[in-house]
Amino acid sequence: MDIQETIKKLREEIEFHNRQYHQLDKPQIADDDYDNLMKQLISLEEEHPEFKTADSPSLRVGGDILDSFEKVVFSSSKLSLANAFDAGDLRAFDNRISKTIKDYQYVVEYKFDGLTVILNYEDGLFVQGATRGNGEIGENVTFNLKTVDTMPLKLKTSDNLQVRGEVYINRQDFLLLNEQRLAEDKPLFANPRNVAAGSLRQLDSKVAARRPLDIYIFNLEEALNMEFETHHESLDYLSSIGFKVSPYIICENIEDIIKYCDDMNKKRFKLPFDIDGIVIKVDNLNHRQVLGSTAKSPKWAIAYKFPPEIKETKLLDISVQVGRTGNLTPVAELVEVQLAGTRVSRATLHNEDFIKERDIRIGDFVSLRKAGEIIPEVVQVNFNKRTGNELEFHMPQNCPECGQPTFRMEGESARKCINVICPAQVKRRITHFVSKNAMNIEGLGSSLVSKLWQEGFIKDPGDLFLLHLRKDEIFKLEKLGEKSVENLLKSIEIAKDRDLNRFIYALGIPYIGEKTAKLLAEKFEDIDSLINATTDELIKVQEIGEKMADEIVEFFSISSNIDLINRLKELGLNMQHIQKEKKQNLFNGSKFVVTGTLPTLKRDEAKSLIEDNGGKIGSSVSKNTDYLLAGENPGSKYDKAVELGINIIDENQFLLMLAK
Repeated sequence: MDIQETIKKLREEIEFHNRQYHQLDKPQIADDDYDNLMKQLISLEEEHPEFKTADSPSLRVGGDILDSFEKVVFSSSKLSLANAFDAGDLRAFDNRISKTIKDYQYVVEYKFDGLTVILNYEDGLFVQGATRGNGEIGENVTFNLKTVDTMPLKLKTSDNLQVRGEVYINRQDFLLLNEQRLAEDKPLFANPRNVAAGSLRQLDSKVAARRPLDIYIFNLEEALNMEFETHHESLDYLSSIGFKVSPYIICENIEDIIKYCDDMNKKRFKLPFDIDGIVIKVDNLNHRQVLGSTAKSPKWAIAYKFPPEIKETKLLDISVQVGRTGNLTPVAELVEVQLAGTRVSRATLHNEDFIKERDIRIGDFVSLRKAGEIIPEVVQVNFNKRTGNELEFHMPQNCPECGQPTFRMEGESARKCINVICPAQVKRRITHFVSKNAMNIEGLGSSLVSKLWQEGFIKDPGDLFLLHLRKDEIFKLEKLGEKSVENLLKSIEIAKDRDLNRFIYALGIPYIGEKTAKLLAEKFEDIDSLINATTDELIKVQEIGEKMADEIVEFFSISSNIDLINRLKELGLNMQHIQKEKKQNLFNGSKFVVTGTLPTLKRDEAKSLIEDNGGKIGSSVSKNTDYLLAGENPGSKYDKAVELGINIIDENQFLLMLAK
């Protein structure tokens, strides 16, 4: 057998096993054997590049590194769908359809929670793939899409066509990916959709190749010399030529669809992937032409969005947590339930007004939901299940941590413990002091702070800078090796030289965040000037109002706070603003928003570089944003930037701008 024929046979064998594994879930060979086949193919193609073709499965391992993504202008608008939120919306949609056409049926499909892409094939070969972008212009992600095993690089026919699909990650693959990142001490991904979107936007396709991306095709956008009467016929055809096509059912009336939506809302978490709704489309393609579209969406389709899942459970008790600033927060202790894919046994009750307004009592049956499918919250009480044995809850008059009296200031919703040496507050204040955006002492998280507190090593932030004197004792603590202790002590020493703005933020002054701390450092330049500042002087600082100014003055009027600052001075901490030379003309006041995980820069480092070079930092994308610096898992800010036509840059482009 000659080399060309060997390569051809290897490709056919690899594609066969790809289909068995990724589409049919029936692997025929071990992973090692599959890897050996792929290695053989890659080796032969490298030795004989004249035989490498555009549809070779070896392209799925990635390799191309781009400087930036090219823009792709679509030949026709890629519209989004209008939304329905309840049965009434679906009936209204059907009513509009019935006024224009008769004798119609619907195709009903999953609304996948991933990233929409547009794929182009010429003579049966995959030639280009792009994100949907704003519907008119997308980004060329061809190389990354080639790494998706379930997307065919070559069709079974020589068709020229364009399809639309959704790239996603299965829930189990997402969990395994996060387990791996946890083991590697990397930040965890928020959800499968963000991973899918971020993976496709990697300039290095090898990164995308390492992610377990999958794809479903749900629409034939364009086809040369082909005509179909219905949408479901086009889906069947796409399936027959090699695409993994979205599952669908056909319904002839809207009441069946409403029932199906209700059923799927209950069953969706049993699917291996995330869906956030159901898509309903008129099946007949001629009917679609008659119905037409608005500027934003087709009139022949609608997306039913699932409501947040609500579960009922029993409220066993209400515990109270004491925060860093002394706020007492009631927490519902619940009989554990499965909610939106996770187990939930606790939920915040915010404050005593929240409890009183809803008449929440210990022993009640309460309804839970996840706000944004993330944060558990109590929605309401099932009063029909009350027995009379339920207990009213009252916020403690004494702090549950230190036993000192608690107070509620007029006009405030929170009850507070104002004991500055309250153990719960002190531990949380120390945790805040060492946090990433404050003094940034690496390796010192909340659990180690608690351990050092319990063992008597620390009672306030000043004690951190004396830990080197007790190094031998710290070695003896459980799970703390010599290397980790050495690294911790080194990080503590480095923290002494942090800029004044970090120190101000680390102090935990109420209402003073990172941005305000930076403004204060720039205005007053040293801690003593800030301590002595009056309310009138503080109000003159940009973005500082009377309430903030009062809190600052109040904080520095407390002798224990001044004692701590003086002690930290004596221990060698920097209390001066470090003036940095700014290249004012580089960004010249341009507004940046930073989102996602950058390849080499930490987000705070990127923000500092922007500000040091005359740029401004925004927290959200708006029409006033000049640049979105986007890393992996950019989330909704990326979608908003695309919608508004904001300049989107990656880390490489950002560093090139700095180099200029």
